[in-house]
Amino acid sequence: MKPHNKYDLVVVGGGHAGVEASLAAVNLGLKTLLVSMDEKSVGRTSCNPAIGGLAKGQMVKEVDVLGGVMGFFADQCTLQSKTLNKSKGRSVWSPRSQIDKLKYESVVQEYIKNSSLRVLGGEVVSVDIKNNTICGVFLRDNTKIPCSSVVLTCGTFLNGLIHIGEEQIKAGRYGEERSEGITECLISLGFSSGRLKTGTPPRIKKNTVDWGVGEAGYGDKNPKPLSYRTARFNPKDEPCYSFRTNEKTHSLILENLSSSAMYSGNVKSTGPRYCPSIEDKVYKFSKNPSHVLQLEPEWSNSEQIYVNGFSTSLSEDVQLKCLQTVKGLENVEFIRPGYAIEYDFFFPSQLKNTLESKEINGLFLAGQINGTSGYEEASAQGLLAGINSSMYVKNKNPLILKRSDAYMGVLIDDLILKDTNEPYRMFTSRAEYRLQLRSSNADQRLLQYSEDFNLLNKKTIDTLAKKIQHTKDVVDLLEKTSIKPKQINKTLKKMGESSIKESIKISSLIKRPTFFIKNVEQKILNVPKTITQNNFIDEIMFEAETIIKYSGYINRQQDEIDKIAVYEEKIIPNNFDYDIIKSLSNESREKFKKIRPQTIGQAGRIDGIRPSDISILLVYLKRSFHVKQKK
Repeated sequence: MKPHNKYDLVVVGGGHAGVEASLAAVNLGLKTLLVSMDEKSVGRTSCNPAIGGLAKGQMVKEVDVLGGVMGFFADQCTLQSKTLNKSKGRSVWSPRSQIDKLKYESVVQEYIKNSSLRVLGGEVVSVDIKNNTICGVFLRDNTKIPCSSVVLTCGTFLNGLIHIGEEQIKAGRYGEERSEGITECLISLGFSSGRLKTGTPPRIKKNTVDWGVGEAGYGDKNPKPLSYRTARFNPKDEPCYSFRTNEKTHSLILENLSSSAMYSGNVKSTGPRYCPSIEDKVYKFSKNPSHVLQLEPEWSNSEQIYVNGFSTSLSEDVQLKCLQTVKGLENVEFIRPGYAIEYDFFFPSQLKNTLESKEINGLFLAGQINGTSGYEEASAQGLLAGINSSMYVKNKNPLILKRSDAYMGVLIDDLILKDTNEPYRMFTSRAEYRLQLRSSNADQRLLQYSEDFNLLNKKTIDTLAKKIQHTKDVVDLLEKTSIKPKQINKTLKKMGESSIKESIKISSLIKRPTFFIKNVEQKILNVPKTITQNNFIDEIMFEAETIIKYSGYINRQQDEIDKIAVYEEKIIPNNFDYDIIKSLSNESREKFKKIRPQTIGQAGRIDGIRPSDISILLVYLKRSFHVKQKK
């Protein structure tokens, strides 16, 4: 083969992380090559037919504000749009879109075709390193592709092994070859790897289901897009149907546990605790008489149905028998069975908070290779890896998101500081500042980063900047405008709320849990036309209301953030010698040496590190600094 021209960046893998990484780099002007084992699978949603969800929806919105594409693509393929968690506080409301998987893949590939990104069908088996710096990759056929940086986004393909009962198939996904070579290469370079497991449920034939038995679930009446860049959003509202397992289902599963690869001992790695197999649900939660199965279409008018809630590694015949015990699924037929898959990953504590290797300059890892689970987690990592590999090539400062900035910041911080003993999945409970990290204010939190790093075009930045300003204007208006008793007491009485005796600011009423802006007549609010004519007027009013309702909590949380900010700025030298600190316990010293935190703030978040350890470390860092100053 002819030698390749040099690229600024080579992205290995065409899943959600790879797509975000490569398109981010192209957007920032890098000459980029995406290498995929199968060019036709780029952008494939290999598991559930949905984007977003609890905490994941927040990340999709954040990715969008930072120039990412997942939400924008999903909006073009949405079959049903719904906001989850609405029975709880607004900070944890999470958007989710049921999507057409075939259309999503097509939209991604068409977008790439119209970009300057080059896609190459091939298998990267190793990286070329000189002086601890990336200088290229090698393909299976020994072709070398010179480059300045690499992002590895290999998903479940690294030595992937599928389990269906006793059957084992070497594959990266069902029907797709696995990848061999990268794991061995990185281990030879000193990286530590492990094995994790994930799973997927069966796909069944639509015409073998008695749909009249299931309970139909629809989306929101006034759905909102995931992307701020989506101009028109009028999705279909195709229903999903819920069915329930029963005692007979559970008995059959328990009788056949030995046919499950996870219970027979064939699967030796750990799966996602928060997304258990049906075997785990039945065995570990034996007091629960039934479990919900959500039957979801995989594309519009799809004959192939995804059985959400029935992830399994039982043998195919047992899977089918178990499903046929469910009312409404008595005659169900498979298109393909569910399966578990084991794959290699690399402990993310070996990475900086930019997702670059601590040991090899220019090598970035993103997605399931870092031990995560989920499209959205992969997309977030891919985007940051693409941005930061671009900054690396350009010799500019990287984009680093703090825990108080975004769920993406929580994700990266957790990965690099905590031991990965199971696939990492994002939850709202992982974010201590979740009151600040709402899906509705992603633009307010992150637009400045997009402007600073040139991640969005000027038109989009101006549009969002105007939306943010209008939100502030509405908050100011509500805090300054007074309302008289005669203007609102009749409404308050109907609501069962206590009346007011004198004029008060509208914002004071909005702080009441059951009072909302809609309860105030428009002529009293007198919102300027420049605001009411904004395309985002519904979001502006909702967010202004939220800011006021949450103001007390937000202010207290911001005080906490400000107090610890000083520790995030205290840098720990990369070559700091922890062995000189004799007063540290051996356990704490080893943890510091293993993770090598970049700041005091990071050091304090390492599992098992005590406040006294941080105090001791600060003393030695100060002493070390003075020694250097004297020299």
